[in-house]
Amino acid sequence: MKSRLSLLALSLVGIAALSACTSTLPTDTDESSAPTADDQPAAAIVSGVEEDSEIAALLPAQYSDAGVLQVGSNLQFPPANFYAADGTTPIGYEVDLATAMAKRLGLDVAYNDSAFENLITSLQSQRVDFTMAGMNDRPDRQEMVDFIDYFQTGIGILVAKGNPDRIVEPADLCGHGVTAGVGSSQEAWALALSEKCVADGAEAIDVVTVNNDQQRLNSVKTGRVTAELNDLANLVYVAQTANSGEDFEVVDLPPLEGALYGIGVNKETPELRAALAASLQSLIDDGTYGEILAAWGLQAGAIETVEINAGQ
Repeated sequence: MKSRLSLLALSLVGIAALSACTSTLPTDTDESSAPTADDQPAAAIVSGVEEDSEIAALLPAQYSDAGVLQVGSNLQFPPANFYAADGTTPIGYEVDLATAMAKRLGLDVAYNDSAFENLITSLQSQRVDFTMAGMNDRPDRQEMVDFIDYFQTGIGILVAKGNPDRIVEPADLCGHGVTAGVGSSQEAWALALSEKCVADGAEAIDVVTVNNDQQRLNSVKTGRVTAELNDLANLVYVAQTANSGEDFEVVDLPPLEGALYGIGVNKETPELRAALAASLQSLIDDGTYGEILAAWGLQAGAIETVEINAGQ
């Protein structure tokens, strides 16, 4: 895992070339910082995916009869899943993977945009069939839902352009404010780091949580906090695209806290889980999965074998 995550950090450079206190941010935003994109670099790859009748036969009739899988996501997380410039079309490498998996099963997908902290509840109540939202597969979450692991990732640190507070390693965040998503792995990591800061005689980190990515970016841009913690791929993309790359930069570190992203599936739908896992494995085996990730510059985060609940 460690070597693959180091490679992921290098590939993301290529994308760019192409006692702690928890509080909540105010709701004002600066839309000029928001990254937008029209391109769908893997569109031709996804359109060429064909149904596999043997894999499709694994699906319970309720899904085959419906003809569409309901996907729960939080569509503000580029390059994984976000809206195109039209404000209505979901795009991103996760969107491409979900669509390709559904096509292999002979189905379409419909996206249900939700706050990140509500995704597991939506899954448990069966308002959605599965989730795909840059969610880390963690043991605590495995107690509630099952995960089909599909991507290797890690945490990154985003700061204002020029890195005014000179953050070069995690310990430099002691005594500063950082922002992260509510209930996210990044929040948990920041709180643990803050405890270490205090234990080492430094000041605690002010961990500010909010689930609107634009608000987090604006808090960094305006100096309310020193840094945003998020998935490294997301942060590199934002640093490249927000205001033409003039607002932010990513601290030059390997991915922190290597982790696996997982497709969330209700524990009461094991047949659906098996069908989705088989579909994903078939896309890996025939090269489609790798081609989709390569189109987004993320091939170094690829896995070779689908596993269930492998997150530690």
